[in-house]
Amino acid sequence: MTTHVMPSSQRGRVSRAEAAEPAATHYLAPLGRLLFSVIFLLSAPGHFTAMGVEYGASAGVPLPGVLVPVAGLFLIIGGLSVLLGYHARVGAALLLLFLVPVTFYMHRFWGIDDPAMAQMQQVHFIKNVSLMGGALLLMYFGAGPVSLDARHTHRAT
Repeated sequence: MTTHVMPSSQRGRVSRAEAAEPAATHYLAPLGRLLFSVIFLLSAPGHFTAMGVEYGASAGVPLPGVLVPVAGLFLIIGGLSVLLGYHARVGAALLLLFLVPVTFYMHRFWGIDDPAMAQMQQVHFIKNVSLMGGALLLMYFGAGPVSLDARHTHRAT
């Protein structure tokens, strides 16, 4: 295998394809934030219903009348923060604070005798672990170039 060494006169130059690449991928971050946040934003309203509180109570959530709606607030604030890219790292942290206890408390597939129910809970568990990974990535990398965070940073410079 041979490697191509670029002449010194061309180093630092960007080809047309390379120059167009950032424009083509510029909107991947906001699309990713949208797709990531939609599950949280769509499930949040259920946390403010009697049925949502009753489900939490049936799963053994302590103080479900308080903790279930508080979880709903985490979902709305965190989801909107990530979606808009406004303090997205904080929003992702709120979502992570929601996901960790819910994942390990509500989706304990290993303690379920019914194989079909155990499999369903295992799928929810794995989905939530994946969402935790996404939240951690957002906490590390931030919202990306098309976001309110980036707009604020651009104005400050």
